[in-house]
Amino acid sequence: MTMEDMKNEADAASTVSMALYNVMYPVFNQLEKINPSAAQMLRAAFIKAEKENPGLTQDVIMKILEKKNLKVNYSESLLRMAADDVEEFVIDRREPEFQELNERARALRHILSTIPDEINDRVGFLQTIKDTASAIKELLDTVNAVIRKFQYQNRRALERQKKEFVKYSKSFSDTLKTYFKDGKVMNVFVSANQLTHQTNMILQAFKTVV
Repeated sequence: MTMEDMKNEADAASTVSMALYNVMYPVFNQLEKINPSAAQMLRAAFIKAEKENPGLTQDVIMKILEKKNLKVNYSESLLRMAADDVEEFVIDRREPEFQELNERARALRHILSTIPDEINDRVGFLQTIKDTASAIKELLDTVNAVIRKFQYQNRRALERQKKEFVKYSKSFSDTLKTYFKDGKVMNVFVSANQLTHQTNMILQAFKTVV
């Protein structure tokens, strides 16, 4: 295994739980319309299992795809689903600042989710990159504004999560620079998924403390 392969494996590990909320939550929501009790039981079981064994949901999905002999680009598919809201990550406070935080996160996820469609169109992809940079800045500006306005006892936890988001934003930028040299699309998808995950973690951090 090369150093690059090891890095990609480690990077992918940071997003393994995305399978639970990006893939399975919509399934549970559909099942809930047919059999609410079964949907609630399955949801609770998957959440518990994923918490105890991060990546379990992803493993289950990959095994199903393998058994059905379905050729699916998992990272690409995950990214395409990134725009969808996940109830667990939506801040339900009514103050304009928190609603703007939801909107900024939603906007960034939506832009990232268009990468698979835009990446082969150089002009369109360059615009997507610019839009991503603007969306990242707007989200960070909103995060900083909320932290300043609302005094949190555990502000350190919010700052820590913001730092993680910044780290993965820079990593995404570096991945793009490398992509224009080596043309490895998969690395872009993986990095974009990481940034999507960190965007959701920003919302979760605020939802946890408020």
